[in-house]
Amino acid sequence: MKRKIVLAGGSGFLGQALAAHFQEDGFEVAVLTRNVRARCVYREVAWDACTSGPWQSELEGALAVINLTGKSVNCRYNARNRREIMGSRVNSTQVIGQAITACKEPPRVWLNASTATVYKHTFGPAWDESGQTEATAEAKDRFSVEVAWAWEKALNAASAPRTRKVAMRMAMVLGQGRNSVFPVLRRLARLGLGGRMGNGKQFVSWIHERDFCRAVEWLINHDELKGPINLTAPGPLPNAEMMRTLRQVCGVPLGLPASEWVLEVGAFFLRTETELLIKSRRVIPGHLLKSGFRFEFPKIREAFQDLCSAE
Repeated sequence: MKRKIVLAGGSGFLGQALAAHFQEDGFEVAVLTRNVRARCVYREVAWDACTSGPWQSELEGALAVINLTGKSVNCRYNARNRREIMGSRVNSTQVIGQAITACKEPPRVWLNASTATVYKHTFGPAWDESGQTEATAEAKDRFSVEVAWAWEKALNAASAPRTRKVAMRMAMVLGQGRNSVFPVLRRLARLGLGGRMGNGKQFVSWIHERDFCRAVEWLINHDELKGPINLTAPGPLPNAEMMRTLRQVCGVPLGLPASEWVLEVGAFFLRTETELLIKSRRVIPGHLLKSGFRFEFPKIREAFQDLCSAE
């Protein structure tokens, strides 16, 4: 088995973080992307994320394939965007499953992106992988939960008897890269706008990008881990506490809060949805902790301090 990692949809923030992590560890990295660049640190291979093609040969004998493909949910959920959000996830998962089935020597493990948004909106005890997965009207999350179910259903339906399958239920990943939420939060804090969002009681689940990359490699190396796995730090916290901690790390004493109606107006003009902010995601990494994984950044203050010091 080659020490080769295939990253599907690997040109975004998370894909680039993983590509750098694995290349530094001596792995061969191949990135499947719609837009192959003439000059790139990593080897890029063209694919359209929905049909078979020459890219399939990259999976032959690979150690792992990691599928991160999906249109960003940071948009308005109109009919067109809903189709693209759902289709980009389900179609890419199905075509990777078909490619694995066709391999003479299939990848040892297939890690497919999913989302911690699948868990029920809660202010009570945190959800591990056995938690309830359902939508809640208060959180306005029906579409997002439906996407998560369809995404994982496509993974489970794929015929890959010689390949271990993992659904990575990912929380918000904090990093410095393009499309990471952290630079946006830091900018709000420094402008004096880093107060609570809504009532501030909604829980936020998160993970530092280094722990995210380390956890993905851990999943590859631990054959006993399969099915849904939560990729989140063990310390979810209320939004108000998170923003207060960020202000303290940034040295900003005050931050204007944003009431729910202000969030609705802002979301309209920014072409996004308030669900991304108001849903209470209180999720913990049950299987990771049980398997012995140790977080470098278990608390958000440590994560913020590290990211701010890396400017």
